[in-house]
Amino acid sequence: MAGSRLPRRLFLQGVAAVFMFAFASLYTQIPGLYGPEGILPARKTLRPQGKGRWQQLWETPTLLWEAPRLGLDTAQGLELLSLLGTLLALGALLLSPLRHPVVYLLLWAAYLSACQVGQVFLYFQWDSLLLETGFLAVLVAPLRPASHRKQAPQGGRAGALPHEDLPFWLVRWLLFRLMFASGVVKLTSRCPAWWGLTALTYHYETQCLPTPAAWFAHHLPVWLHKLSVVATFLIEIAVPPLFFAPIRRLRLAAFYSQVLLQVLIIITGNYNFFNLMTLVLTTALLDDQHLAAEPGHGSRKKMATSWPKALLATLSLLLELAVYGFLAYGTVHYFGLEVDWQQCTIHSRTTFTFHQFSQWLKTLTLPTVWLGVASLAWELLSALWRWTQVRGWLRKFSAAVKLSLVSTATVALFLISLVPYSYVEPGTHGRLWTGAHRLFGAVEHLQLANSYGLFRRMTGLGGRPEVVLEGSYDGHHWTEIEFMYKPGNLSRPPPVVVPHQPRLDWQMWFAALGPHTHSPWFTSLVLRLLQGKEPVIRLIQSQVARYPFHKQPPTYVRAQRYKYWFSQPGEQGQWWRRQWVEEFFPPVSLGDPTLETLLRQFGLQDKSPARARSANSTLAQALHWTRTQLSPLEAPALLWGLLVAIGTVRVVQALLAPWSLWSSPLAPASGEKRRPAPHKDSGAASEQATPAPHPCTSSSRTARRKK
Repeated sequence: MAGSRLPRRLFLQGVAAVFMFAFASLYTQIPGLYGPEGILPARKTLRPQGKGRWQQLWETPTLLWEAPRLGLDTAQGLELLSLLGTLLALGALLLSPLRHPVVYLLLWAAYLSACQVGQVFLYFQWDSLLLETGFLAVLVAPLRPASHRKQAPQGGRAGALPHEDLPFWLVRWLLFRLMFASGVVKLTSRCPAWWGLTALTYHYETQCLPTPAAWFAHHLPVWLHKLSVVATFLIEIAVPPLFFAPIRRLRLAAFYSQVLLQVLIIITGNYNFFNLMTLVLTTALLDDQHLAAEPGHGSRKKMATSWPKALLATLSLLLELAVYGFLAYGTVHYFGLEVDWQQCTIHSRTTFTFHQFSQWLKTLTLPTVWLGVASLAWELLSALWRWTQVRGWLRKFSAAVKLSLVSTATVALFLISLVPYSYVEPGTHGRLWTGAHRLFGAVEHLQLANSYGLFRRMTGLGGRPEVVLEGSYDGHHWTEIEFMYKPGNLSRPPPVVVPHQPRLDWQMWFAALGPHTHSPWFTSLVLRLLQGKEPVIRLIQSQVARYPFHKQPPTYVRAQRYKYWFSQPGEQGQWWRRQWVEEFFPPVSLGDPTLETLLRQFGLQDKSPARARSANSTLAQALHWTRTQLSPLEAPALLWGLLVAIGTVRVVQALLAPWSLWSSPLAPASGEKRRPAPHKDSGAASEQATPAPHPCTSSSRTARRKK
């Protein structure tokens, strides 16, 4: 595999972009979710226990402990962290000097701080995935830009240090854990929709926030849905081991299969920054040669090579074809693929049982661990070999220290990640080295490694459950309270809000899957609507004038449960159909005994008033002014605006680059013929001291769980 300088740079830019979207999206929702008048006030989560400052910080690692020292309450501190995180991530995305370990450490610490007080609204797998990936970015980011390095090790890639590829291998390992576990849990859950290959006949309709494209995907033929499920199993279970394949083309094929899956999910569903984060992880499967598209590469292939190299190339090609043939045969055999030429369809069905799959999983889970061990060992040996090529005892000593530290950190994180990964198979979990369990237990609260399992079970098989809030002034005439993003109005098309995550709308989707007592926060939502709290109203309608009770809060609030289905083709002006199921939350008013009982039961009564805030604090005033300026913007528009701004800056940078080159002192005088520069990879002239004499290897990976 060729060098990983360009993929690492792409990875760091991608992580910065996702952090920017995550912080900006969260910022728009803080007052309604965590403010003093929000659904779950953040100040309730941080109560001093009389412990030492550092012990308190270790047990509950959040920078928000320091908010009172700045004259801010917890929610204001969270706003400050989100704003600073957005700006810092934006800087790292646009300016290469800011892609530094300290910057990514600050981003990780800020998001971890938010998650500590985020409660149920930040308990999603992608939040854990962002934390784990963000910590890996701390290790991947270079201490010094490549352009500042004096010379490359002899026999190594230009500007490359022996240890640089090691942390990036953890990214590849994370991607493997994420995808493999997500595929396995679909079958270990015994969900009949996944086993019957019919999951996608429900998924587009029942996912949390579908896009308009989901309506069209839902109406595709059933045989195509079933074939798509087969392809999903292939991409998520069979392909991930190829991430560690010694043949470069196999890794690239695995890369494009993962990208295809994520792009299709983005088109048909609003999964905020999750799919973008997964695409960022796939950069660990790329190399400099593939990204730089060297024009001279093809001509070099035509040059005569020695017979051992020709034999090795032939054997690699045969092995590659054998792998493709094995995957094709396995897919046809285990999913009973049959072509119906008369109807032009492909029939599919599972031909294995749950017991057979469980036995297969027991047999293969531990070997996948050893696959990771072998791949990591190869990376360590490669790094050691690169270190032996370093010239000069002082430089060699410095490289040895860095290699030792980075190798220790890489191995430690790999061992920690084995514990959550082994959750997919209990037998393997019990056979892990006890030291790995102790390491994981010591740092579990830092979310350095997590377990994952996306779309474990398909919900809404009999119709999409949806909770509809209603308000009334007299208890007889009820008006529906429509949310901006989740389904409600039958004639409103599904929105496109990616990369924003409307966290209240997401929790409403989870709440509809069970009784309201399983979602205690819902009672607090009802209370805030009865009180007419504007921060919460803005979570439902950012333009308060569109809220039906914006002039006066409703006297009564209740909630009904419906079942929703996509409309059929030909139903003009309708995107949804629905049917009433039952009452979800009884009609209540302020002071109602039922409401008061629920508030006491869930510990939602706020007996201690909020501490007096320093409204005259300059920092508090600045935060209030910023909120006032940004509040008219809807969250998706704010995030898309950031995206447009980034694109504009990139275009300007690209346009100014030729001018800066000609205006430099090295530019030729007028009338002097300019000599062609020696060929380098795109971006290499500014980041490498000398051209690379030959390609080399690199890799990476890591992951975690929650909802």
